[in-house]
Amino acid sequence: MVRAASAVSDPRVDFATLGLILLTYATFGIATWFHAALPWWVLAPVGTIIVCFHGSLQHEAVHGYPFRARWANTALMFPSLNLWMPYTLYRHTHLVHHRDENLTLPGIDPESFYVDPVRWRKMPRWQRRMMQATNTLFGRLLLGPAVIAAVTFAQAIRNIAAGDKASIRDWSLHAVGVIAIGIWVVGVCGMNPLLYIACFAYPGTSLTLLRSFAEHRAAEDPAGRTAIVEAGWFFSMLYLFNSYHVVHHDDPSLAWYRRGRRFHERREAYLAGNGGYHFKSYRDVARRYGLRHREPVVHPFAG
Repeated sequence: MVRAASAVSDPRVDFATLGLILLTYATFGIATWFHAALPWWVLAPVGTIIVCFHGSLQHEAVHGYPFRARWANTALMFPSLNLWMPYTLYRHTHLVHHRDENLTLPGIDPESFYVDPVRWRKMPRWQRRMMQATNTLFGRLLLGPAVIAAVTFAQAIRNIAAGDKASIRDWSLHAVGVIAIGIWVVGVCGMNPLLYIACFAYPGTSLTLLRSFAEHRAAEDPAGRTAIVEAGWFFSMLYLFNSYHVVHHDDPSLAWYRRGRRFHERREAYLAGNGGYHFKSYRDVARRYGLRHREPVVHPFAG
């Protein structure tokens, strides 16, 4: 891995990120306010992009943008437009995910889609089939949001029932955000909540899963577990250059608008460092794994 500190110290307030956040909330407000005037085939892609982009901005907030103060980023970004994931829970699990020596290991990496052999043997058949279906790109896009939300809610119920204080705090704050979104979307804008889920929350989560689908793979060397996708301008900006995911894991503090340049400056070193785990584009990802399993669901090195 090409370890390198950020070349430029970041300001106390990153106005580029802050501007994008304010623009995203403004666009969200306009799209929901005028939803009745928009045909579904316009509203759906607009809503999808807004929710996905807001998720990308939440990721940047986890890593200290636009403010250095964690509480300020939380206050700005805790309303999750996708409705299903508490921001503070995501912050915790994502920072655990950044322990690269544990990447992809089921039960250790919170963002792993692999399962260990013992759990796999205990799974009912329908659950195995669901896991296999979401191990293809198209399956992940179509079924992934529902599966992830169901798993997240089920775990939340277990944790809260057990009296886990961190879960209670995470989900209480999340409930405040969901209520605020509901008041605006349903109470003020008069949008049917099912329409919001169909045109904003569900497809926005699905588009986020396109990015995460091939980000990591099982490999014995941790340096070879993180991907590079040389996306075009649209997806690069939508994901705030996290398609160069190996750059982000190499230097999580690097600002999103510096990742592309860092990759191109050190392209050959990154490709050599991650064992050539590389895609030419997201079209390349779809071509390879649209209907094919990317890897076995059972982690090859776990257990």
